[in-house]
Amino acid sequence: MILDHQIKASLMLRENINDLIALAAVAEERSFTRAAARLNVSQSALSHTIKGLEQRLGLRLLTRTTRSVAPTLEGEDLLATLNPCFEMIEARLKALNDARDQPTGTVRIVAVEYAIDSILWPKLSPVLKQYPAVNVEFVMDYGYTDLASSQCDAGVRYGEQVSDGMISMRIGPEERMICVGAPEYFEAAGTPQVPQDLTEHRCINLRLSTHGALYAWEFEDKDGNEIRVKVSGQTCFNTINPVMRAAVDGHGLALIPERLAAEHLASGALQTCLDDYCPYFPGFHLYYPSRQRPSSAFEVVLEALRERG
Repeated sequence: MILDHQIKASLMLRENINDLIALAAVAEERSFTRAAARLNVSQSALSHTIKGLEQRLGLRLLTRTTRSVAPTLEGEDLLATLNPCFEMIEARLKALNDARDQPTGTVRIVAVEYAIDSILWPKLSPVLKQYPAVNVEFVMDYGYTDLASSQCDAGVRYGEQVSDGMISMRIGPEERMICVGAPEYFEAAGTPQVPQDLTEHRCINLRLSTHGALYAWEFEDKDGNEIRVKVSGQTCFNTINPVMRAAVDGHGLALIPERLAAEHLASGALQTCLDDYCPYFPGFHLYYPSRQRPSSAFEVVLEALRERG
């Protein structure tokens, strides 16, 4: 009896899926005639299928007029659930089909210069040699770029900055922003003891492209409370590498990623201060829309960038 019930349930599910596909086609084409041609069935058979589905559900799913067909409120609600599922299935089937051949296509990624230099390029460089038909376009931007308007497939941000509704994947280790300066600067100006002392020091600013505002330096006390300090100085840049060069040249203090400064710290060209106020935070994450259909090229990029440490 249990086996018979499972078989009946399986047959019913298969029948419903076919009928739901038919409903989605009619709703998208807004026409039984065009939907029937797309599904390669007769118009009468398609109409019978939709009527049967409505009868089983006890709901009217489509409004029919002499000129057009449109979903009812109940139909729109059902399709809002169905369409993302169908898109995911279609995308996965397309990815599997693409995987049979050499991956091909272009992937546009928006990221800050530091992420491109330290993570994206080192990980993708060998992969691009392996897959000559995969193209990657890097778009450097320090703003919170909207992927749709910029026509980018994915972006890179620190973990806590990724917007809701996006798929997020870690691609780098934890990060820490540190306050640094050249030895000659500390000898001349002294060493700040708390973040608030920075207002009395020459600092090298970073201007964010999103709002055109200067980046407020972020710190954290021993109790986990956030401290933000607006600093000032002679120089300001809109990318991070020139900020570090200006610090090495003794033009003031800079707040930069610890990994970026590692070589200059090892050589003694830079020294740190306020270490107790510089916590670690989630590193770079790749993000992209949850409804995006991954191409074979995008799958290659995802696999290459995935952080395994």
